[in-house]
Amino acid sequence: MSEQEGNLKGRIEAILFVAGEAVTVKELARALQTEEKAVKAELNAIRDEYDYDQRGFLLKRFGDKVQLATRPLYAQDVLRLLQPVQQQSLSQAAMETLAVVAYKQPVTRAEVEQVRGVKCDYSLQSLINKGLIKETGRKDTIGRPILFGTTDEFLSHFGLEGLEYLPPLPENPQESSPEEAEEELV
Repeated sequence: MSEQEGNLKGRIEAILFVAGEAVTVKELARALQTEEKAVKAELNAIRDEYDYDQRGFLLKRFGDKVQLATRPLYAQDVLRLLQPVQQQSLSQAAMETLAVVAYKQPVTRAEVEQVRGVKCDYSLQSLINKGLIKETGRKDTIGRPILFGTTDEFLSHFGLEGLEYLPPLPENPQESSPEEAEEELV
């Protein structure tokens, strides 16, 4: 093995550490000049090792991307050290708008407003600015309205590997209070 090849696991860790943000398996394979299958196998081994040892970080997967992240068990220690400015939470209106987009995507502004019963321009823009939703295209109808969908940042923010992990909607929406619906999303 050449010095440049090194240990595949170590090379993957180095890239994920420096990248800071999520990268696709395809990007990792290309950077490492190896097959995706080998990268996937090493990612599984890394994830298992980190989990078994309760390491300070974990390997998060969401969509087709992977990222190193602080293990939630140790997050408070990190927060105490960094003393971050308090993160602004989502307003009730933004949370409702985000829920409609998440469950009905791709969805237009008018469709979101129809479900919510109120204008949602500000909430949609706020969610775009926070990187939780994005424009995903245009609907093939009169006026060609913009379609919205969630982002990988949405998945990461709520700790989801994919949209299929969203909590199921209640059979009868009146059975669930808004507080219960919000708790299910968090």
